[in-house]
Amino acid sequence: MLTGPIVFLVFGLVALVVGGDFLVRGASRIALLWGVSPLVIGLTVVAFGTSAPEAAVSVFSSLQGQSGIAVGNVIGSNIINILVVLGLSALIVPLAVNQQVVRFEAPLGVGVSLLLVGLALDGTINRFDGSILFGGIFSYTVWAIRKSRTESVEIQEEYARQFATKSQKNGKIAKHAMFIIGGGGLLVLGSNFLVDGASSIASYFGVSDLIIGLTIVSAGTSLPELATSIISGIKGQRDIGVGNAVGSNLFNILFVLGLAGIVSPNGLPVPPEALQFDLWVMLGVSILALPVFFSGYRISRWEGAVFLVFYGLYLGYIVLSVSKYPALSSFKFSVFLFVIPMVTLMCATAMYQLIFHRRKQD
Repeated sequence: MLTGPIVFLVFGLVALVVGGDFLVRGASRIALLWGVSPLVIGLTVVAFGTSAPEAAVSVFSSLQGQSGIAVGNVIGSNIINILVVLGLSALIVPLAVNQQVVRFEAPLGVGVSLLLVGLALDGTINRFDGSILFGGIFSYTVWAIRKSRTESVEIQEEYARQFATKSQKNGKIAKHAMFIIGGGGLLVLGSNFLVDGASSIASYFGVSDLIIGLTIVSAGTSLPELATSIISGIKGQRDIGVGNAVGSNLFNILFVLGLAGIVSPNGLPVPPEALQFDLWVMLGVSILALPVFFSGYRISRWEGAVFLVFYGLYLGYIVLSVSKYPALSSFKFSVFLFVIPMVTLMCATAMYQLIFHRRKQD
């Protein structure tokens, strides 16, 4: 019977989303009380908080020996953050890419993805690998804080409207600390239930933990990023949506997988399927985002729609490969014929807009 595992899965996802929200609320408001700028909070505290569900799930699953969920969760979340979170957000409201930090984070995301691929090629993310990744998050955080000081006034005001709430003046640290404690407890509880439920569902359908991590788990743990980006876009704070998704990808690799690799007793095994396909998709998506981000510094509706179609094709490939669809090779060839022209069109459009933008400035 699937009733029990599904209940566990749903309860775990709800607890993770609510716990992440509580953690962000408590930490961001304490930071405001301590005089931290809203821009720094958005780039660090909120980025950590929206990646907290991924961290809780990946760490717990790695301790349970279910590396497929731990690795698949991060890979799937990073793919979803670009193709679904930014794609759906841009489809609703075209997104702006004006932050200096984001324009540096996007290439950095490609570099970090390449680093992960290199570390994973031997089939394991051991404690040394995890320490390299985890150390990177501290360097990135220091850099982001220093870079934020040179950000434009418009961007700083945008973050102030989002994160500088009235409660910063009359709030009490003890009250907000309870949000952090409660959020942390929900994250631990939710990750426990979600991993147990996801593992039972994988066993029932005879699929690997990696597939469940790439699909159901990663989609659920990406809900905070999706909510933040859509709400920010509707409010007109479109830079926050892009910064949230791109920053979350960095945190997922450096912080989440780094920590999971450190706490895993014998290292974190990387499933061969992920090495052969999914890691490269994640890297490809990170590279694809570069010309889109730099083409007039915005993500248009049609680019958002293409992102969503790309994710649909990726999801379709996973489903067909699991079901051992006889015409899978024909499907891959058809996808290749569609993706290559679309990527070429997006890159050509980005190049044209970039040249036009520079000529306009001159």
